[in-house]
Amino acid sequence: MNVRLISVTNPLIEVQDRPLTPEGLIAYCARVSSPRQENLDYEKLLAYCISHRHWSIFEMVDMTVEIVTSRAISPQILRHRSFVFQEFSQRYARAQGFETCAPRRQDTGNRQNSISDLDEETVSWFTEAQEEIRGLSEKKYNEALEKGIARECARMLLPLNTQTKLYMKGSVRSWIHYIEVRTDPSTQKEHRDIANAVREIFTKEFPVTSRALGWTQAAR
Repeated sequence: MNVRLISVTNPLIEVQDRPLTPEGLIAYCARVSSPRQENLDYEKLLAYCISHRHWSIFEMVDMTVEIVTSRAISPQILRHRSFVFQEFSQRYARAQGFETCAPRRQDTGNRQNSISDLDEETVSWFTEAQEEIRGLSEKKYNEALEKGIARECARMLLPLNTQTKLYMKGSVRSWIHYIEVRTDPSTQKEHRDIANAVREIFTKEFPVTSRALGWTQAAR
């Protein structure tokens, strides 16, 4: 798993001879009807909008991140339909690698939860099973390509832990929702790790908004 920042909306106007920050642009647009539109003090304004659920102003700025994960997790990410995505295509390029999953025990009381308390022998067995399946799949996949079989067909031989890459672009409003939902313990750990990494990026790029949301530290 790897997450990195690709882009953030870059305001092109200046206010009081100073370039606007992305959060400054949110506040500037929020004050479209105010004579104080060029006020550079906006921390209370953003906090007020969040506390009173005035979410539309947070749609004025976008952020794009690059996410490297597995084919098992990418469909969960793609379900967030307020975002725009580009994903690595196995129709046009060869599979790049595989991810190894640390096994957990199924929580019998909650189908959305798993527990990290498996014994060492079971963990070892699952790790070896992944290596065995990955080795066979990779071998047959490469053989298929060598035989001239199209990549769009050969990919059917690949397991869900095949690595993929996504570019995920959305408004600040969408990212707030995504982070709140996907850092929750009900989210699969591998996806939760991605959301926590996104949250770290978000808090650096949008510190005022993050403070208003109470995101002063990474979620656990």
